[in-house]
Amino acid sequence: MKTVLFSLFLLALAGCGPKVFKDGSYDDPNRVELLDDKFNEADMQQMAEAIVQSIVSCPEIVEARGRPTIAVSKVQNRTEEYPDLDSLTEMIRTQLTKSRKVKFVDRGSRGELDEEYAYGDSGRVSRETAKKAGKQIGVDYLLTGALATNVQQVGSDKLIYYKLTMNLTNTDTSVIDCTEEKEVRKKYRKKTVGLF
Repeated sequence: MKTVLFSLFLLALAGCGPKVFKDGSYDDPNRVELLDDKFNEADMQQMAEAIVQSIVSCPEIVEARGRPTIAVSKVQNRTEEYPDLDSLTEMIRTQLTKSRKVKFVDRGSRGELDEEYAYGDSGRVSRETAKKAGKQIGVDYLLTGALATNVQQVGSDKLIYYKLTMNLTNTDTSVIDCTEEKEVRKKYRKKTVGLF
């Protein structure tokens, strides 16, 4: 009896140890796989594609002379989760840049650019190659947005609704020239977990 109890104790102890992920393999990032009920890369891809298609077909962008310059603000999080909205913003910016319909300024690097201009003026850089302040391009549009969610749970069913709203605001007029919403709704069913 003691041997059986000791064996059960060792088995229980082994089950409580740290879990190690092994035998990994590459997977297709475009395949939709819902592992849990959180915001995931499939949601992100669907939303980014919808926003990009809307912006590149917006009349103000299509009819613009040249490629309008856009600055991106971080997407606001109006959910109870902590989704990677930086990745969502980068995905939208990357796809829009590849479309060759618009161009972007990097607002995040302005401080580093100022440092580079100061270093160029320090005398350590040749006059012929030193870059000067005052040649940056003004922004035609500001791209802003927000991700919201609504979760409903009835019995063993759980519905999760996400809505991404993005606005392209003209910096001259402060008019929203383009706007788009992309909705994603997912349904999950709770399964009972037990030994039998």
